[in-house]
Amino acid sequence: MDFMSTQKGSLLEGFYPAGWDFAKIDACCSHAPEAITERQSFWHPEFEPVVCEQVGDFDVMLGHEIALEIKRTGEEGRQLALILPVGPMGMYKWAVYFLKAWNVSCAHVHGFNMDEWSDADGNTLAASNSGSFENAMQNAFYGPLGELTVPKAQRNFATKENLPAYGEKIAALKAGNAKLVTIFGIGRMCHIAFWEPQFAAEFSSEEEWKSQNYRIGAKLHPLTIEQNAITSFKSRTTLVPCTANTIGPGLFLQSDRIIGGCDGALGRGMQWQGMSLWMTLRYGPSMWIPSTYMPTMPGKLFFLQELAGPLTAECN
Repeated sequence: MDFMSTQKGSLLEGFYPAGWDFAKIDACCSHAPEAITERQSFWHPEFEPVVCEQVGDFDVMLGHEIALEIKRTGEEGRQLALILPVGPMGMYKWAVYFLKAWNVSCAHVHGFNMDEWSDADGNTLAASNSGSFENAMQNAFYGPLGELTVPKAQRNFATKENLPAYGEKIAALKAGNAKLVTIFGIGRMCHIAFWEPQFAAEFSSEEEWKSQNYRIGAKLHPLTIEQNAITSFKSRTTLVPCTANTIGPGLFLQSDRIIGGCDGALGRGMQWQGMSLWMTLRYGPSMWIPSTYMPTMPGKLFFLQELAGPLTAECN
């Protein structure tokens, strides 16, 4: 008796994306924890999953990777376009620490926040609002960098006015030999940014899906709402907007390199990100599971060791 044998006729029939193959998902999650780093045929030769034993290690290692990218491109005389998440967040204080220790300026960095809470029309929270992603970035990264920070004119946030211009801005930077790096987490629904899996139903082909640069007032999956209620709003679902502005695969699939992070542990042996991590690494590219494209690009995915499982029942 399990999900697949009881789903029909239940309240969850039709709840998950139509393109999800649950038998395949279950198979992805059935491997021994130590097998999670075994290379798969669809991975890019320069893609690497990186095990982190503790959250503290995860934050330092991910922050160091971001700081190194900024340092290297600066030394090469290249502009750097960073697509930035608000979640995970612990790495930003360490990126700041290393950049300050090395006295590395971010004058060559262009930040593009990947998403922002919005209403259905794409109107976003004021930048000063404590719940806005713009506010979070100012407090965690741009502000603490002080004189080394990213110039204000090079900081982009996902407002309904600015988000549609991301594609043109990034294209102009890349035409001038800038490097595009996407930093990301993986949602419970395997979204990248707030590009949700159910959006796949709207497109007639993978090529059409891949061409989408953004969405204004995107309707979020119910489990994305609950994930954020748990991880960002201390369980208070009533504070979580049901819509958001977000970049799409037309932008993050252009990345020259990726830096990902999965740190979704909850304590007492519980977690929320293990299945999403295994799906990302084992399912194979599918527009119904956006995160499955990330291993097809060069870069690293840092993850907490406990997320590898074993993913079995445990009562606490």
